[in-house]
Amino acid sequence: MTHVNGTPPFRCLVTGATGYIGGRLVPELLDAGHQVRCLARSPGKLRDHPWAGGVEVVRGDVTDEASVREAMEGIDVAYYLVHALGTGKDFERTDRRAAEIFGAQARAAGVRRIVYLGGLTPRGVPEHELSPHLRSRAEVGAILMASGVPTTVLRAAVIIGSGSASFEMLRYLTERLPVMVTPSWVRTRIQPIAVRDVLRYLVGSAGMPSEVNRAFDIGGTDIVTYRDMMRRYAAVAGLPRRLIVPVPVLTPGLSSHWVGLVTPVPHSIARPLAESLRHEVVCDEHDIASYVPDPPGSPIGVDRALALALQRVRDAGVTTRWSSASVPGAPSDPLPTDPDWAGGSLYTDLRELAVDATPQALWRVIEGVGGENGWYSFPLAWAVRGWADRLVGGVGLRRGRRDAHRLRVGDSLDFWRVEEIEHGRLLRLRAEMRLPGLAWLEMYAEQDGDGRTRYRQRALFHPHGLLGHAYWWSVSPFHAVVFGGMARNIARAAADLPAERTPAHQV
Repeated sequence: MTHVNGTPPFRCLVTGATGYIGGRLVPELLDAGHQVRCLARSPGKLRDHPWAGGVEVVRGDVTDEASVREAMEGIDVAYYLVHALGTGKDFERTDRRAAEIFGAQARAAGVRRIVYLGGLTPRGVPEHELSPHLRSRAEVGAILMASGVPTTVLRAAVIIGSGSASFEMLRYLTERLPVMVTPSWVRTRIQPIAVRDVLRYLVGSAGMPSEVNRAFDIGGTDIVTYRDMMRRYAAVAGLPRRLIVPVPVLTPGLSSHWVGLVTPVPHSIARPLAESLRHEVVCDEHDIASYVPDPPGSPIGVDRALALALQRVRDAGVTTRWSSASVPGAPSDPLPTDPDWAGGSLYTDLRELAVDATPQALWRVIEGVGGENGWYSFPLAWAVRGWADRLVGGVGLRRGRRDAHRLRVGDSLDFWRVEEIEHGRLLRLRAEMRLPGLAWLEMYAEQDGDGRTRYRQRALFHPHGLLGHAYWWSVSPFHAVVFGGMARNIARAAADLPAERTPAHQV
């Protein structure tokens, strides 16, 4: 068998498949005729992707030597698309260790190529002046190139694509602020790249000759400032011209908090993006074209990249988002299944209601919660909880939804994450707001023995220490209003839905 370029198909390992780039790379590799294996800490998060049935999934983590060794068996090309940014002060050490394990296991398994997506570093800037984010990206690339396995390092600056953190930051800043007092980094020159060009280079890098072991700068056709990009976005989106006033007093730290207040991108992610824009990041070369030739119309320019990304958002065609990956520090423990759970206290708030609607109509409302539709009760309380979460470094409510109508396991949903979904019956959400414990929210569309539709809603909380117990008892007086109102309003919304509007795929 040969794939589209006439070369044998490769067996590819993709790390970071639950993330923004990895989740888009997998179907591109499959379309090119390659076999794909994914290394994932939580394989269940890949279950509902359209391509899930066409890949092999290995449970593991890049910091776990044994699981990396297992994942590397029989692999030709290994994609390294993970980083430990935001996991704490030691993220550089974690990145270094993970890269060393990955390189060593790739060499031991006889992998023929590693492909790594890193960051474009500024020309002539000493390493100690780089942001920790860029410095760690550069170090990971160097470690992989020194591993003894031929390595392709692709170095990109700002990636423009529907759902990317950079695009979401740009979009919300421009749409929400007609007049902006901005950090001085909006005047820094950068060379953005469209996500579809990044994916094209990633796929094409698999077939590079064995003697190639180097980094390549990748970028679009335009060199612009961030201020230029905001004005170009306004033009593409049909917005009035924005007034942008740069000031020198907003440091990367302060400006990342400013970004966190205005956009869905939290401070922990906005800060490395802002720090990376302190220095000019422009490509020094375009040698990648010698190995991955540019088709007509590529690389894509800024205006077209922005237009393509915006159209995807408007068409609800965003396949992955920056929030696809789990939030560092957020709880990841699955809901205990033992009703007499031995792990300690498990507080529960249970609501059940008869619903004058079909189970299909009720499910339509359940699957549509969050985002623009809200949470069907006491909007001010939800908004205050979201703001409080942002103030302590959490994700808040602004992440919204990837798709306005459909959810899949692993999706972020405001300050929740979809942990389990049984289409037509159950939606289980795990809280990712900052809490002194672990929390879940379950919503069921069911029928009783007499064929009547029932809505069942269960909120669960596992406290951590005395503070966790105090938290539950302090908020429990509000549950009747928040959770009780939510159950009643969801039941009412389902009853108000015409049955014929229920899509067939939700039956």
